[in-house]
Amino acid sequence: MTRYELYKKASYDWLKNIPFHWEELFLEQVAQEKLKKNSNNDISKVLSLSYGSIKVKKDLNKGLISKDLSTYQIVEPGDIIMRLTDLQNDHKSLRTGLVNDKGIITAAYLCLSPKINSRYLHYLLHSYDTLKVFYGMGGGVRQSIGFKDIRHMYLPVPPRTEQEQIVRFLDWKVSEINKLIGIERGKIQNLEELKNKAIDKAVIHGLKPQKEKLNEDIRWEISYPSSWKIERLRNIFSFRKGLSITKANLEPNGIEVINYGQIHSKKNTMVSLNEDLFKYVNESYLETDAASLVKKGDFIFADTSEDLEGCGNCAYIDRCGEIFAGYHTVIAHPKERTNNKYFAYLFKSSVWRYQVRKKVNAVKVYSITQQILKDVFLLVPSELEQVQIVEHLDKLCYQIDEFISTAKKKINELEDMKAVVISDVVTGKIDVRNVEIPEYEHIDDVVDDGEENEEELADAEETEL
Repeated sequence: MTRYELYKKASYDWLKNIPFHWEELFLEQVAQEKLKKNSNNDISKVLSLSYGSIKVKKDLNKGLISKDLSTYQIVEPGDIIMRLTDLQNDHKSLRTGLVNDKGIITAAYLCLSPKINSRYLHYLLHSYDTLKVFYGMGGGVRQSIGFKDIRHMYLPVPPRTEQEQIVRFLDWKVSEINKLIGIERGKIQNLEELKNKAIDKAVIHGLKPQKEKLNEDIRWEISYPSSWKIERLRNIFSFRKGLSITKANLEPNGIEVINYGQIHSKKNTMVSLNEDLFKYVNESYLETDAASLVKKGDFIFADTSEDLEGCGNCAYIDRCGEIFAGYHTVIAHPKERTNNKYFAYLFKSSVWRYQVRKKVNAVKVYSITQQILKDVFLLVPSELEQVQIVEHLDKLCYQIDEFISTAKKKINELEDMKAVVISDVVTGKIDVRNVEIPEYEHIDDVVDDGEENEEELADAEETEL
C-alpha cells in the first residue's frame, strides 16, 4: 500500500500526522447525540452491544431485560452506539457498534446520529476503541462518561468521496479476515465437540466395552456398565450455601472466593482451578462464615444460570488452601474422599447434565436448587476405573486443548491484523483511493458465543449485585 504524498501534524500525539487535505473536526461536528425513548412501547425488537457488534436479542428471558421496554431508546440503521460505562474496570470489551436493524437498546448507552458516512465514522470510532482512546476521557477519574465528555474529541475526516472508498476497501478487507476467523472458530467448535463426546463416552460407558444395564428412572434413563454403582448425589455429598454477600463486598485482595460469575466463565474448565477464577473478600469472613469455606475435593455449583446450557456448571476444588464459595453458589462436600476428579469430568458430561436441565425452571434466570442437585444420579465406577478414566481424559483433553489454543492464537492474530488495517486506513497512514475493489463475499464480524455470554454475564452481575 502507498502513503499519501503530503501530511500535516495531527492534534493528538498518538495520531502523529494525517493527510494534508483531511480535516480535523470535533465529534459534535460529525455526529449529534440522539435519544428517542420508546415511550409508547411501539417497538419490541431488543438489541444488544456485544464485542463491537449490535445484535438482535433472540431470547428476552436471557440476561437482564427490563420488563418495561418504554425505558429503552429507539435506534435505527446507521446510528452508532457507544457504551461508555465502567471504564475503570473493564478494558477488554469493545464499546462501539453500528446499528443495522431498527430496534430498541438500553438508554444507558450513547446513541450517535452521524452527519458523515456512518460506516466510515463507525470504523474510525472502532479504531479509537481498539486503541483504548476513550479510557483517557473524563479526566481518567470517572468510570462513566457521556457525550459532553467526548464531543470535543478530534477526528480525522477525509472528503466524502474518500470516506466512501475507505468504507468499500475496509468492508472488503474485513470480510476477508472475518472469513479466516470463521474457519478457525469452526475448528474450535469441532474440537470442543470431539472433547465433549470423548468425556460423555468415558464417564458414562467406561474405557472398554462391557456388559451394561439400564437405569429405568425416567429422569435419567441411560445404560451404564453393570459393574458400576448408581447413587443419588445426596448419598455421596452433603450440601451448604456460599457466602451471603454481594459484589460490593469484594476487595482487591484478601481471602480467595469463587462466585457464580466465575463459575460460568469460559475460563473455568470445571476440572481444575486457575487464578483467573478468584476474587477476594475480607479476612473477617474466616471468623464469621467459616461454613462457606471449601476444601480439596469439594464442588461449587452456581445456583442460577442465564441459559439452559449453564445449568450444572461448577468449579472443582483441586487444591488445599483457604477458598470461599461466594454469592449464588451451592457447596457439594464429599462425605468420604478428597480425590473427585472423575466426578468433575462426569459433571461436564452433557449426558449427566441432562438431569439438571430437565428439572430447572426459569422466568428471567434458571434456578438450580440444592434439592435438584441432591436428587440427580451419579455413576460410580471402581476407584481403579476412576483413576484410569481421569488419566485417559487428562491426556486426551490436554492434546485437544493444545489444538484449540493454537486456533485461538490464530484468531487473536487475525483480530490484531484487522484492527491494524482499520486503524491505518481511517487515520490516513495508507492511501486506498486508487485501489480497485474486487467482487467478494461480505462476511460480518462473528461474536464468539462464549465471549458474548461472558459480556452479558458481567453486565448482569454488575446490575444485580
